[in-house]
Amino acid sequence: MSSDLPLALGIDFGGTSVKVGVCQGADLVEKAAPIPPPEFDGAAALIPEIEKCIASLRKKHPSIAAIGAGLPGFVNWETGGVHALTNVDGWEGVNLKSILSESTGLPCIAENDANAMTYAEWRYGAGRGREYLLAITLGTGVGGGLILGGELYRGATYGAGEVGQISIDYNGRLGGHGNMGALERYVGNSPVTDLAMEKYQSAGQSLSEQDCTPLKVAERAQAGDAIAIAVWWEVGERLAIGLANVLWVLNLDCVVIGGGMAKAGDLLLGPLRNHLNTQMDASFTDGLKLVPAQFSNEAGIIGAAALALDECQKG
Repeated sequence: MSSDLPLALGIDFGGTSVKVGVCQGADLVEKAAPIPPPEFDGAAALIPEIEKCIASLRKKHPSIAAIGAGLPGFVNWETGGVHALTNVDGWEGVNLKSILSESTGLPCIAENDANAMTYAEWRYGAGRGREYLLAITLGTGVGGGLILGGELYRGATYGAGEVGQISIDYNGRLGGHGNMGALERYVGNSPVTDLAMEKYQSAGQSLSEQDCTPLKVAERAQAGDAIAIAVWWEVGERLAIGLANVLWVLNLDCVVIGGGMAKAGDLLLGPLRNHLNTQMDASFTDGLKLVPAQFSNEAGIIGAAALALDECQKG
């Protein structure tokens, strides 16, 4: 990455850790020690700690030009107000953008964390150069972000891209928002673990939850375990149903798969492509780029920083 690029600071807000880093394009120049939100009583206690971290990094890197924060929840892009954070209490109605702008004197943005990940992959990563892209994160839940016509698409109320809430069964499992058959209830970490336990149980093998995590199932599949391979085949089918809904509507040219389960690689991507090909017209799938994310745990930091810098330079 060119050393001529300005520096920007990215904040990746998770339920168990807030990660803060200085970025130069796709390069993470320096990363601070993570801040654990559970040790702080809500936003009023946590934000000053984040501000201390920012101040410390700015002393080392005084040329930082902008700050971006990616948060797991509904964020008003225009105002920077946080409607609510997923699995984190005490963050309703917090305007993080205004708070950080005032305390630092720098241009700041606040964005949904899946959108930040999407921006990183589109701007610098696996989806670079694509005009119509979906990036999806597979982990505890399922999140996503959209690039349409070469622009991050947020929707009318800044909630676009929530592919985890797409229904794949109208008589199915209840989602977190009252929606039946929500995709993330079928392809998140826990559902995949449950599926593996069921398949092993049906084959007369009783395995614990710890032995049936997506990572363990991937390891078993890579070693040739037929049951584990069957688990990934079904996960691919479930995911394909949800993605096909998006692709039929938006006619995308790239899908980037990120999150912890993306580490399964071709164990997931192979069945996923196969099932998509059987569910869609070839004109939608022949030119479709289906790839694992380039960035791993640092995607949120890189994407938030890049988005903040790009918005700063536009203005």
